[in-house]
Formats: sequence, C-alpha cells, structure tokens
Amino acid sequence: MFYYLYGVFGINLFSYITVRAGVSFFLAFVLTVYLMPKFIAWAKSKNASQPIYELAPDSHKKKNKIPTMGGVIFVLSAIIATLLSAKLDNIFVIIGLLVLGGFCAIGFVDDIEKIIGKSNHAGLKARAKFALQWGLGFIVASLLFAFSELNTAFYLPFYKYAIFDMSYFGILFWALVLVSASNAVNLTDGLDGLATVPSIFALISLGTFAYLMGNAVYSSYLLLPKFVGVGELVILVSALIGALLGFLWFNCYPAEVFMGDSGSLSIGAFVGYMGIATKNELLLIIIGFVFVMETLSVILQVGSFKIRKKRIFLMAPIHHHFEIKGWNENKIIVRFWMIALLANLIALTALKLR
Repeated sequence: MFYYLYGVFGINLFSYITVRAGVSFFLAFVLTVYLMPKFIAWAKSKNASQPIYELAPDSHKKKNKIPTMGGVIFVLSAIIATLLSAKLDNIFVIIGLLVLGGFCAIGFVDDIEKIIGKSNHAGLKARAKFALQWGLGFIVASLLFAFSELNTAFYLPFYKYAIFDMSYFGILFWALVLVSASNAVNLTDGLDGLATVPSIFALISLGTFAYLMGNAVYSSYLLLPKFVGVGELVILVSALIGALLGFLWFNCYPAEVFMGDSGSLSIGAFVGYMGIATKNELLLIIIGFVFVMETLSVILQVGSFKIRKKRIFLMAPIHHHFEIKGWNENKIIVRFWMIALLANLIALTALKLR
C-alpha cells in the first residue's frame, strides 16, 4: 500500500526499498507485541499448550503448560506488514508470502493435532508431513522456475562464476533446499529462544545479499548475480525480522510462549527460499550453521545407533546433550546465539571475497 502512495500522491519517500523495509519492520514488531499477549491468554484458556516429549530432559517437564503456536501470530504479522509495504506485483514477494503462509499452515495442522491428542506423537505422521512439505516445495520451485528471472545456475560460496546450469534439475534441488531448511529449524526449536535469534541473524545476512543483488551498481561492483526484483524481498525479510523480535520478547528465557511447528517450519522454509533467491544455497550451511549442527547431530545419532548400537551424544539434537551434561539452559542458548553470529559474520565475507 505504502509503495503505491508514490503513484497516487507523489510521495517519493515510499519508493525507496530501505524506507519501506523500515516501515515493515516496525509494523510487524508492533503487531506481534500487541497480538501475542492476547494470543497467550486465549491459548491458556483453551489449554493449547505444548505437549512435552516424554524422553526430554527433566527440566522440560515444567514447560507443559506453556502455550504453543506462537508462530501463527508472528507469521501473520509479517504477512500483514509486507502487504502494506511491498510491491505486490513482485513475483519474488508473492512466492515468499506463499512460502511463509504455506509452511505455517502445515505446521499449524501438526500443532493442532498434537494439542488435541495431548501428545508429542499425535501430530501429522512423518510421511504425511514430508509429503506436504515436498509438495509445497515443488510448487514454490516450479513457480520460481517458470515465472521469475531467477536462473538455474549453480554457484559455490566465495566464487564469482557459476559452476554449471542445473536446468530442470534445479526444481528438485530448490525443493530439497526448502524442505531441508524447514526441518533443520524445526529440530533446533527445543529451548527458549534458541531458534529465534539464529533465524534473525540468518535473515539479516540473506536480506543483505538480496538488497545488494537487486541493485545494479552494488551487484556489479561486488560481482554478484543480478536479478531484477529480488531486492524487494528485503521488505518481507525486514517484516519477518521485526515479527521475530516481537516474538522474542515473549519467547526468551523463561518462555511465555513457543513458536510451534507453525513457526519453525515457516521460518526454516523462508530461510531456504532466501538462499535460493540469492543463489546462496550452499552458503546456507554457514549462514544456518546452528541449524546444520543440530540436524547433523540427529543424523549421526540415529545412524550410529542403527549401525553400531551405540549413541554418540547423550541425547539428540545436540542442545539436549549439553542439558544432560549439566549446562544451564540459558548458557546453552546464549552460546548457540554466539556461534550463529560468528558463522553469519563469516558468511558475509562472501560479499567481497569472491
């Protein structure tokens, strides 16, 4: 809406991406901070609390009364702020909204079934959940392939030239990135604020890439791929960062609300989408290092137990391993935040070291 004030009233201020990004950030933040207490009160009245996994560390048992599905609120806030601030004829923004809303819907169904069944095992069956994620992933990837200016060239981090053209295989690869990133954040979301802050760091890094790639001068100087319209994604990124900061107000230790699968699946998928849109699919390994670390710990744990009948960690994902070792929850959270910050600072050097 604000962008179109330029055409109607000649208000040039809102033609700038940076201005509208700032507007979307504050709109999403204020909306989330305003709506979240109302949602928490409603969720408590309906006993919409997070079912705790029975094998989780003992410290988690006291969290069984904390409301979940907070992701619905911050995703809704980010979408509303984007609709008010972005150019709505931009294909990257349209698909980005589809990613956020679609994966949030999958997580919402999963959360609702867990709440109704009052069990961590009562959600969507693994096959059904993966089928929905892959289905939506293929839709998103196909839309990007058919309607955007994004090419299917494959890039390596810190190297300025494309390695090869993926062609139609790009659709499969992009869907894989979306599903993998979505589940990686979902696995990380196990402690108060643990997934929230690394997600913010990742979005800041990816939003920086999107802004620079969408600018002809900066993209040429930094030898970045140039795609018309990708810079508009900064509006959606800023909105989600603002919404996540608003959510963190209530999600930081000790948490008053959890994001649930409705939040973690949508954040992860959107981080994956931004990696695709900025041609940083492999750089996501560094940008989302904490998420990768958590996912690898689960893969290694399961693989080791199946092959060797022995566990590598006391419990997976790895944040539970440190809990059982006696680390205070807040110490684990802050240290993981520090790791995420350092990883993203390294990733941002790819802007110049090419």
